[in-house]
Amino acid sequence: MVMLTREQILARKLGKGVATLPDGSTVQVRALSRDEVLESQDLVTTRAKDNFIIATGMTNPRLTVDEVASWAASSDAGDLVAVSNAIAVISGLAPDSAKRTVKEFEANPDAEFHPLPGAEVGDDGGPAPGGNG
Repeated sequence: MVMLTREQILARKLGKGVATLPDGSTVQVRALSRDEVLESQDLVTTRAKDNFIIATGMTNPRLTVDEVASWAASSDAGDLVAVSNAIAVISGLAPDSAKRTVKEFEANPDAEFHPLPGAEVGDDGGPAPGGNG
């Protein structure tokens, strides 16, 4: 395992990717920073959190929080779920992010590797309704 230097830590960039909507169209997304994740947790409703996450993490096209809310009100839920899930995976916040990251790194050892955020990032208010744990 490689020990990062101060300069390497400060030079790290957010991961980027593509979200594929159910109809096959795509949008560009990026990972959320830790500060952005914490900011989203300050929002009261799930709707406000989701709109913030999509507005912050979707980079092309760029939408405001209000535009994301309009999109959510008038489109199939699967569109926004696809974007939100892609942002979560790239940010290392999806439940299986660690497994995906290890598989990707094993398949391509030269890939840029983004360590997962600490356990304190998520809301650990107990198991999700209908969840396994």
